[in-house]
Amino acid sequence: MTARLFPLFADLRNRTVLVVGGGGVARRKVTALLDTGARIVVGAPALDSELATLAAEDRIETITGSFAESWLDDAWLVIAATDDAIANRTIADAAEARRIWANVVDDAELSSIHLPARVERGPLQIAISSGGGAPMLARHLREQLEIQFDESLGALAELLQRSRASIRERLPDLPARRRFFDRVLSGPIPALLRRGDAISAERALQANLNATTPVHGRVALVGAGPGDPGLLTLRALRLLNEADVIFHDRLVSDEVLALARRDAELIEVGKQVGGNHDATQSTIHRLLVEHAKAGKRVVRLKGGDPFVFGRGGEELEALQLHGIDFEVVPGITAAIACGAYAGIPLTHRDHAQSVRFVTAHTKGEDDGIDWRALAQDHQTLAFYMGVSGLERIRDRLVAHGRSPSTPVALVENSTRAGQRVVVGTLAELPELARVHRVSAPAILFVGEMAALATRLHWFGAAPLQGVPGLRLAA
Repeated sequence: MTARLFPLFADLRNRTVLVVGGGGVARRKVTALLDTGARIVVGAPALDSELATLAAEDRIETITGSFAESWLDDAWLVIAATDDAIANRTIADAAEARRIWANVVDDAELSSIHLPARVERGPLQIAISSGGGAPMLARHLREQLEIQFDESLGALAELLQRSRASIRERLPDLPARRRFFDRVLSGPIPALLRRGDAISAERALQANLNATTPVHGRVALVGAGPGDPGLLTLRALRLLNEADVIFHDRLVSDEVLALARRDAELIEVGKQVGGNHDATQSTIHRLLVEHAKAGKRVVRLKGGDPFVFGRGGEELEALQLHGIDFEVVPGITAAIACGAYAGIPLTHRDHAQSVRFVTAHTKGEDDGIDWRALAQDHQTLAFYMGVSGLERIRDRLVAHGRSPSTPVALVENSTRAGQRVVVGTLAELPELARVHRVSAPAILFVGEMAALATRLHWFGAAPLQGVPGLRLAA
């Protein structure tokens, strides 16, 4: 796997940048550097007319001739922009020997630093890089962003920059500053700047800064879905970017957690197999209340949907008991996501007129499940219990009248790169999981629709089918 570039913004003020080349490519690089405050030195046998004009205006310095290693003596950065591949390699090698960052135009392999496509709005810059591998894609994205971001963002960035010291002095507490910026950025100030009313915008900023607002924490109960970060709701993504602390389940994917604000505190509170779940749940309640009362914005991030076998209701009751403000953001529950990604429709007007979500993880010895109702035909069953208790599920369903030949499907790691689907019959269910080594997270589908995975699958590898060599009793 190719290593990723690490994005940086360089302060080039009063630092020497050497550009080798005197044609159009070199000119474009020089133009991009003019406002950085760098000491720009251009070396080439000859300069085009625009570079010559810049030299005449003393905006750049020049060296006439072919590249020599001594040109690098004061350089912090060198850009090789000649049309000679051998010369470009010589420049890159000389820079590497001196530990000087080098960009070789249109040669990602020789470059130790890459110059991104940029969108600029005053002091605000958005940089886009493909690591040199797809520059046209970076350019395309830059053109799209140029349309999306209003020019007034530059004025907003300048206003916040001028006020930075007073904001930090007035609001030394980081969570309080975040709430202040939330009010500013979602309030009327951006609209005032879009209208060109900078005076009113600055007054509004000061009014927000002088306002005394009590610190109130709150909790958002957020469904993370089954793992694919593309399935998050926009509201969930926004809350992940606002949260001070995120309490997450063990099975929330790394890709989803990567979308959280970089300085958010991530705390795993997932329950372990065989552990005391009630004790763990009590600890979660206590932590949610403590952090909210401390004025923090808390996200309780749950796999799937928090109100489908997620004990979300219990957590809201604990918050309500302590007077904590909360909201709930639904997520795509496992049965819906697993069915969709495995090609298993949960209902069908000819074969399945209803769907049931079932779990055996209840509080007491008696599971309280109406197995006679579950054994009826023309419905799809989705069992949220991973791969445990499969023999019991088979025996109970068959004992209450479900045919042993009923199709079943086990979907493991749904929506993720390692998704696997195993299909077979109810009679062979435990053996399916054992032979194909199905492990959590997984969901079980029982019903005629499960067989459609073999025909309608579209994501990941084709389903595995049956248990080779297994002979079942009649």
